[in-house]
Amino acid sequence: MEEHKKRIIKAIRYIDHHLDADLSLENISEIAMYSPFHFHRIFKLITRETLQNYIIRKKIEKSAFYLAVKKEMEIKEIYLDLGFSNHSVFSKTFKKYYGMPPSAFRNSAPETFHRILQIDRKNGQTDTVFSQYICHVENLLNWTKMNLKIEVKELPEMNLAAVMSLGLAQVEPSYNLLIEWAEKKQLFPAQNVKMISVYHDSFKVTPPDKVRIHACMLLDEKLNGQNGLIFSETIDAGKFIAGRGEVTLQDFEQCWVSLFLWMNEHHYSMRKAFPFEIYHSNFKEHPEGKMIVDFCIPVH
Repeated sequence: MEEHKKRIIKAIRYIDHHLDADLSLENISEIAMYSPFHFHRIFKLITRETLQNYIIRKKIEKSAFYLAVKKEMEIKEIYLDLGFSNHSVFSKTFKKYYGMPPSAFRNSAPETFHRILQIDRKNGQTDTVFSQYICHVENLLNWTKMNLKIEVKELPEMNLAAVMSLGLAQVEPSYNLLIEWAEKKQLFPAQNVKMISVYHDSFKVTPPDKVRIHACMLLDEKLNGQNGLIFSETIDAGKFIAGRGEVTLQDFEQCWVSLFLWMNEHHYSMRKAFPFEIYHSNFKEHPEGKMIVDFCIPVH
């Protein structure tokens, strides 16, 4: 947990002190010693906003500080120092946050405005804003301990019948199609039948309505050929980090981020294979909408 604190503090400090530098996801994630994919999800969960939104907000807050207390600075000098390409872009972005253009803000800002923006410090200790983020990290890790049983284990090869879905909205219809096919084959309902979602795209680089998710059913034997929209898929045997928990659909993102944090903390790296979820119960049959799920990451 201490290692994650240090990484998050390091990343946020770097952003706040280098608002005029190259603050790309690749650069910031390298500073934090996470992969871009993992860092993006962790950062959003901890700060409650995307990396890009955080950077823009910090730039606008810094520009507001300069406008209020550094009257000698030209507006052009302020926005160029903070990496805005021109006055139009800066003015439009500033107005979105403060409801008025920069010039009007400068004319109306009180001399004491800087007191609002300053962060209290005590004996050089961590800024209170960092403490807030660290609290989020601790809460996440504590939530993980209470809600996920995580282990590293070898899983056997899994033969699946699959239906492809594009976007989250299509996952349930894909499962309905799969179940309809399985009922005709007398494979469903059956005792201990397992449904599995395999993620073939990352939400970081692919829009949510384009993410490819395969709705799958675990079979005893490999499916021969393709039957309409039903096709064969195989999860190869190997080592996996598996986190099991009884969670709601709203907890899924937190479960995945928790698992990635755990993976980094224990020095595992992800293999070039697809992560997946194994469902052991149906949330529609639980009074609180909970289901037992294994969240699985293929690792070296």
